[in-house]
Amino acid sequence: MISEDLFKEVGEIFEREPRLLHLPSQGKVVFVGDTHGDLDASQQVIRQYLKLKKPYRVVFLGDYVDRGEYSKENILYLLHLKREHPDEIFLLAGNHEGYMVKELYPANFWNSLSLKEREIYGLLFSKFPLAITSQNGILALHGGLPELNSLEEMNQIEWGDANWDKIVWGDFVESDVDILGDWWGRPQFGTSYFGQMMDRYQKQILVRSHQPNAPPLMFKKRCITIFTSHAYLPIRSILIADLEKEIRTAEDVIIERI
Repeated sequence: MISEDLFKEVGEIFEREPRLLHLPSQGKVVFVGDTHGDLDASQQVIRQYLKLKKPYRVVFLGDYVDRGEYSKENILYLLHLKREHPDEIFLLAGNHEGYMVKELYPANFWNSLSLKEREIYGLLFSKFPLAITSQNGILALHGGLPELNSLEEMNQIEWGDANWDKIVWGDFVESDVDILGDWWGRPQFGTSYFGQMMDRYQKQILVRSHQPNAPPLMFKKRCITIFTSHAYLPIRSILIADLEKEIRTAEDVIIERI
């Protein structure tokens, strides 16, 4: 059963947030990859990091539902957290939150819902922000980089448009070809494209998830792919960054198993 009060209150929080979020320049941030119905992973991250003395923000990189058997419990847990800690918990959109726009598989969470429930979840998910950035060089999102004139143009991206598709569905491949086309609905981008967009946006590292077959580190350790769900791998990883420290590559952050 859907809690109307929860969805109304948390929906209002998401409506106040821009598509592009900005982290403060103090404290630390924890990035969490796809959780995909792995409720234990979400709870473990929160137990370890939300209550520590030094201010922590926790950023979930999307894909909260499908694959795992506790999809509904996982997303509801995260929505409750967002309502309780709106300035410490951030939920970015993944491709599995975009089921109402673009069909995907597996969709066991979505298939378990009534038509009305799908519409309610779909509307809420369409309000999720798409990316988060920091002053010390971090850009984080679910999948690939959009092609914009400036990062702030991300606030004009519409749910379901071409740049939304790049962000939540995009893959990276270490290839000399800039844009490798589309593989089963997933836009493919190469080394040069990555470098051009990161230079344009003046960011040093990209933190992402989405692509389980990608190397954890790509493009001279500037593209970092993490996963935080047993639905994919036996090892769950998160990334921790100090927002007060200069960051240039993966060597300047901590990638930790949970």
